[in-house]
Amino acid sequence: MAVALALVLIALGSVLFHLLSPWWWTPIASNWKYIDDTIIVTFWITGVVFVAVVLFVAYCIYRFRHQPGRQAHYEPENTRLEVVLTSVTGLGVIAMLTPGLFVWNHFITVPEDATNIEIVGQQWQWSYRLPGPDGKLGSSDTRNVTPDNPLGINKDDPASQDDVVVEGAELRLPVGKPVKALLRSIDVLHDFYVPEFRAKMDLVPGQVSYFWLTPTRTGTFEILCAELCGVGHPQMRGTVMVQTEADYQAWLDGQSHRSFARLTAPGN
Repeated sequence: MAVALALVLIALGSVLFHLLSPWWWTPIASNWKYIDDTIIVTFWITGVVFVAVVLFVAYCIYRFRHQPGRQAHYEPENTRLEVVLTSVTGLGVIAMLTPGLFVWNHFITVPEDATNIEIVGQQWQWSYRLPGPDGKLGSSDTRNVTPDNPLGINKDDPASQDDVVVEGAELRLPVGKPVKALLRSIDVLHDFYVPEFRAKMDLVPGQVSYFWLTPTRTGTFEILCAELCGVGHPQMRGTVMVQTEADYQAWLDGQSHRSFARLTAPGN
């Protein structure tokens, strides 16, 4: 009786905790409300299953508790029960996975008018590369990394010369404009994560991963590394500032001193 009652209280307490002290997300600042919707669907499915399983176990403990003279019934197989449990479990898994597949397809389908930017992770800071006046982002390769070229930008690519290089400072983005973030790591596995954007992706050494988003409101948001990357992992933070189109363009026009050509010029 005590165990059965404890299980009922756990189920009841879990429901009351969610209803009376709900967990809150940070305010969303991108187009990825789909992520929140998918999490909510998964939460309700798993929550209902959790409560049902706990209450069923409590019922079984009470209903089939030890009583003098009662003998357990041995039933090694029950085809009907197995079919029902397998079907219900399969439907539950399908219900959780299906919304995620649609969201994932949207997540990797980048709009044609998205602007390419590059985000580079290294122990333990974030660096960025934005297209210059030509609107094109030059190529890069980790094999080009040197003390004078820490991001491995291709010096022979004409499109690279006016690229704006931002090391260890804040990332700036225009509001309402889709952005495709190309993610690279110089050393170990990192993960670029801005909670308000609801979008994150691993940076894997030796490959270029990506995600896209459209910032929907101006403000300054914290960038986190969501993958353990060494002793300095907790300090691998940064900020992203989302500005109006006019403010962003004014800032970009004043970044000629950060162009790749200027940074690699003799004497710098």
